[in-house]
Amino acid sequence: QVQLVESGGGLVQAGGSLRLSCAASGRIFSINAMGWYRQAPGKQRELVARITSGGSTNYADSVKGRFTISRDNAKNTVYLQMNSLKPEDTAVYYCNAYVLPISGTYYREYWGQGTQVTVSS
Repeated sequence: QVQLVESGGGLVQAGGSLRLSCAASGRIFSINAMGWYRQAPGKQRELVARITSGGSTNYADSVKGRFTISRDNAKNTVYLQMNSLKPEDTAVYYCNAYVLPISGTYYREYWGQGTQVTVSS
């Protein structure tokens, strides 16, 4: 059993900052890519940022220069530092990870339960 637990969401004014964390726990052998997605009301879930086990990153154009993704492999944790937040960043943010479970034979995709980020204007 593998779980992803997010924390750090909340309400912030435009221009403010938040830091999201997502810790993976359970019977984990290794983790490949980890990432953050978001889903606003009435919209499809979209990729925000992604980081490989080697540290390579990619970002949605809408967050480049404002958001930074990082990870601590020893803690199986991924972070999303969000600066200069805008009202259009308001969404539920989901953690995503490709995990090879102990005794598993292939990587499986896991999702966190989501954390709400609300940016007021």
